[in-house]
Amino acid sequence: MDGFGWDIILQSLPKLLEGLWVTAQLVLVSGLFGLLLALPLGIARSSPRPWVRALPFGYIFFFRGTPLLVQLFLIYYGLAQFEAIRQGPLWYLLREPYVCALLTFSLHTAAYIAEILRGALQAVPPGEVEAARAIGMGRWLTLRRVLLPRAAQIGLPAYGNEVILMVKGSALASTITLLDLTGMARTLIAGNYRAVEMFLAAGVLYLIFNWVLQRLFRLAERAMNRHLREPPRLVQQPVPRVPSGLDPPL
Repeated sequence: MDGFGWDIILQSLPKLLEGLWVTAQLVLVSGLFGLLLALPLGIARSSPRPWVRALPFGYIFFFRGTPLLVQLFLIYYGLAQFEAIRQGPLWYLLREPYVCALLTFSLHTAAYIAEILRGALQAVPPGEVEAARAIGMGRWLTLRRVLLPRAAQIGLPAYGNEVILMVKGSALASTITLLDLTGMARTLIAGNYRAVEMFLAAGVLYLIFNWVLQRLFRLAERAMNRHLREPPRLVQQPVPRVPSGLDPPL
């Protein structure tokens, strides 16, 4: 047991990569579901009507104000206490750790993405909205053609940060027996008793995965803001010659 076990890491790498694949699926799918849920929440939060903002405010207040681990336990352990759920048609899904983790992370990240979207919508210059209305665009057409595309440009960096935080928070899924990257590392430690090697290898895989996500979001940000970096190319037109009195007659 003396010395650093490089051979143990190499032997355990295939299992750790399996756990990384589960983590990637969990983060990417819940991030997509959270984004879809956050769209109506963020739009409602930016409404000038207080009664429209009330329901999304309560949702966001709960999921941002309570720990993710508590939310995970409430869904994984709490739903099983209700007889109606156990006898319902969805119990075969809700009893699975992966589905419970996916549901929890989707609901949790939707609250944060909704606030990102609200801030991005409010950051759109008013002149662009006024220009859209001046050419006859209605409220929903302005939202679809002007507000949401501009909000996507403004909020993309913050959304990328939220996805990175989700990757790190996904380690909590191992507490409900899900064999994600952290859960797989804990399972391997139970067999080889090499905690330093396993957690160090898992940390490096998390780091690489987050670096890849950062690069992808950076490329997406550059693609969406390309028109802001490249000035339009001006085509030089030949200057017509002004005839003078010294020119010979044709």
